[in-house]
Amino acid sequence: MGAGVVQSGGGGGRRGRRGRGRSKAMAEINVTPFVDVMLVLLIIFMVAAPMLTVGVPVELPKTAAKALPSEQEEPLTITLTAEGQVVLMSTEIAREDLLTKLIAIAEERDDNKVFLRADGSIPYSDVVQIMGALNAGGFNNIGLVTETGGPRLDGNDG
Repeated sequence: MGAGVVQSGGGGGRRGRRGRGRSKAMAEINVTPFVDVMLVLLIIFMVAAPMLTVGVPVELPKTAAKALPSEQEEPLTITLTAEGQVVLMSTEIAREDLLTKLIAIAEERDDNKVFLRADGSIPYSDVVQIMGALNAGGFNNIGLVTETGGPRLDGNDG
């Protein structure tokens, strides 16, 4: 009988060369690593975003008022700390210089809205004096910043 040639692997149309199917260029981009990186960055920014709020730490009084809708331009913010310091945006200034600096900043802005943040332990007279000075300086749009969830006048806690 004669010697026969035995071929292994029954690969159908792939007889002979082993890497023949791999020599073609890939036409599709593998987006899985890109999506993985984007998801990790999304999680990092979601965790870090609340920590990016810059401001002077004060204990705001609680009220039943709802939050105002967000603005396009960051409003001017005046903070009265428990120690009696006046902070314009993030810079501590003297009370006498508040109005002149505020007017200089407001000249470059479209909106003259002012947010007044005052620690809950500040006497009411100090807050009213600042509001009166702002009003006399031409700032009529003054918002008082408070925390939500305070008591309501109908006796229910909100």
